[in-house]
Amino acid sequence: MGWKTLDDMDLSGKRVLLRVDINVPMEKGKVTDTTRIERIVPTVRDILAKGGKPILLAHFGRPKGKVNLDLSLGQVLPALKAALGLSVVLLETLEAAENLPEEAKQADVLLLENIRFHPGETTNDPALSQRLAALGDVYCNDAFSAAHRAHASTTGIAELLPACAGRLMQAELHALEAALSKPERPVGAVVGGAKVSTKIALLENLVNRLDVLVIGGGMANTFLGAAGAQLGASLSEPDFFDTARDIMAQAQKAGCRVILPQDGLVACAFAAGAPYEVKMLGPDTILGADEMVLDAGPQSIETLSAAFEGLKTLIWNGPMGAFEIAPFDTATVAAARLAAQRTKAGALISVAGGGDTVAALNKAGVADDFTYISTAGGAFLEWMEGKTLPGVAALEASAA
Repeated sequence: MGWKTLDDMDLSGKRVLLRVDINVPMEKGKVTDTTRIERIVPTVRDILAKGGKPILLAHFGRPKGKVNLDLSLGQVLPALKAALGLSVVLLETLEAAENLPEEAKQADVLLLENIRFHPGETTNDPALSQRLAALGDVYCNDAFSAAHRAHASTTGIAELLPACAGRLMQAELHALEAALSKPERPVGAVVGGAKVSTKIALLENLVNRLDVLVIGGGMANTFLGAAGAQLGASLSEPDFFDTARDIMAQAQKAGCRVILPQDGLVACAFAAGAPYEVKMLGPDTILGADEMVLDAGPQSIETLSAAFEGLKTLIWNGPMGAFEIAPFDTATVAAARLAAQRTKAGALISVAGGGDTVAALNKAGVADDFTYISTAGGAFLEWMEGKTLPGVAALEASAA
């Protein structure tokens, strides 16, 4: 572990600049999902318990370096106060943070207004980093979801103050290390979703690290098409057939078994409850011009089940089919429940991430049964691609 945690820091009487992700969904001025807010509570409470004063730095939406009151963190304040059960004061400007009003001095927690209102945030401007660093004595990054960005609040400040990971960042890094860096073998992954083109780097990295790779969703159609299948109106990317063939060749060379759907639910309409047939899928498959594969079939689920039985570690990113609409959520739900059962039985370490993935696991009712679920999105994917994350690298450099 090349970075420090809160346990390594003396916070007594210290101002702690705490980078968090509370970029939560809103509807009609109210937070509709408080998950990200709830996940920062342990870090805030630990800082307070160690005698520190948390000063939260966070972004909200994409204001592009301009003040936009529609993207003010003031909208998140009620939900933040409720989750923490503490007094929280919003500092609307850097000037207010530099010259704290009396109300702010008495508050348990301070929240700096949307950090992306400052044009220097996304350019990692040294002047902004220095100004922010002057507000604190210690820097703590608890926003793994922003760790793939080299911004002032994720890397700039870490270079200027003693730095550590918060509890959420710590848990995320431990989970990902257990899943990919030093996994219990055999290790496998489910990679699904619509397009191969968005996950080329991910697949190229994984085939050299995994024992088993399950490819599902529209991505699987591209791999099947690359092998010769004619899949009618199915979502596919013919421009990436060569890429798919290259990845299959890499997997064979690396000794990674790739599992593609052997059968699928084939319909002529992308709609809930659309009539479908189960058809075998392979290099010789020829579907009608209006037919499309919308989910993996029962034989594919059986193959998946057998593969899961042999794994000790599983990484999951992306659904197996059009999980948003029944009955084309069948394979995703079945596979998710199989992984959850083995995890609950203590036979599997399961780590999942990505927006559609989390939604799919929630739909299957098993999100709480996985070992760890990342809400980090882009940072989770870049980690799986084997990329260096600037926010993590900054913590490692600070600890060196």
